[in-house]
Amino acid sequence: MKRYRNGEIWDFEQEMQLLGDGFCDQREVILGLDGDTTCTVCVCMPLIPFADSLPDPPPILSRAIAGCSNHNSVGESAARDALELVMADALSKAGSPRFCVQAVCLAVSGVNHPTDVERIMNWLRDIFPRHVQFFVQNDAVAALASGTMGKLHGCVLIAGTGTIAYGFSEDGRDARAAGAGPVLGDWGSGYGIAAQALTAAVRAYDGRGPPTALTSSILRKLDLSSPDELIGWTYSDPSWARIAALVPVVVTCAEGGDEVANKILRNAVQELASSVKAVVRRLHLCGEDGNAPFPLVMVGGVLEANKKWDIGREVINCICKDFPGVHPICPKVEPAIGAALLAWNLLARYSRQGTLRSETYSS
Repeated sequence: MKRYRNGEIWDFEQEMQLLGDGFCDQREVILGLDGDTTCTVCVCMPLIPFADSLPDPPPILSRAIAGCSNHNSVGESAARDALELVMADALSKAGSPRFCVQAVCLAVSGVNHPTDVERIMNWLRDIFPRHVQFFVQNDAVAALASGTMGKLHGCVLIAGTGTIAYGFSEDGRDARAAGAGPVLGDWGSGYGIAAQALTAAVRAYDGRGPPTALTSSILRKLDLSSPDELIGWTYSDPSWARIAALVPVVVTCAEGGDEVANKILRNAVQELASSVKAVVRRLHLCGEDGNAPFPLVMVGGVLEANKKWDIGREVINCICKDFPGVHPICPKVEPAIGAALLAWNLLARYSRQGTLRSETYSS
């Protein structure tokens, strides 16, 4: 187990020992992490006895935030630094050393292949004691668990800076759609919506597309004087989150009657709904007759209610046409807590089965 990394972030363990806080008296805890292209959140939750039911809301000892942990965005080294920093911060705030940790559920975007999982698992084994159980998965799984109190059944739709639909059947099969990033076309995402709006503004200025209120609204938002400057602004820092921040401008223009903006949002609705439908069909979540109920957890800023133009509501309306049993859920807890609840449920299941093993969920 490593003692030092990223400077001296684990020094608090030595300080606790020197202060006589009594390591042997520390309670057992679980760490739940949710990481994406914007930030990483870690919560520390006490290990509730498996004979008890999970309280609602679940108890949280501490919460910590760090930067981006998607290795595709910032590189493997920076992603690991962010993850280790946020875990150390959460444990320090909770007054718990690493040997009190019983499980770590780490759910981060960019975990899309077994090689991604294996790298992270090896790194976690290097940091924590041997008894700790690890559950490494895509961040979509934590988002699903945040709406189902840690149960893996149903589908989750995430639409923030990026987008993904991810689901699990009751027999443990999983499927995903979208989530391939902006280059490969996550067009229902915040990045996709804003990128299309920027494109529409440039096309209108060139005379290749219809006039649109998006041009003046985006220029005003960015404090630019000419559409020519959009090129420099975009490529000076083409980060996904920076561009996705223009979504409210698109919504405002659509509510004002701009047809170009409305078309962009209608296309986004179709893209998001089609991702969910693909997962539902592959896992047969709707049953044989197509009418069986299933939970759909909806997460992300794009899906939040927006005045007259409610993208989330329109997505549900579109899905209902094919799958009337869809049951939309707006989570009451954040995905990091969902990750901790998932770890608790998995530990409880293994305890009943008399086995413990580290597990991964990624397609």
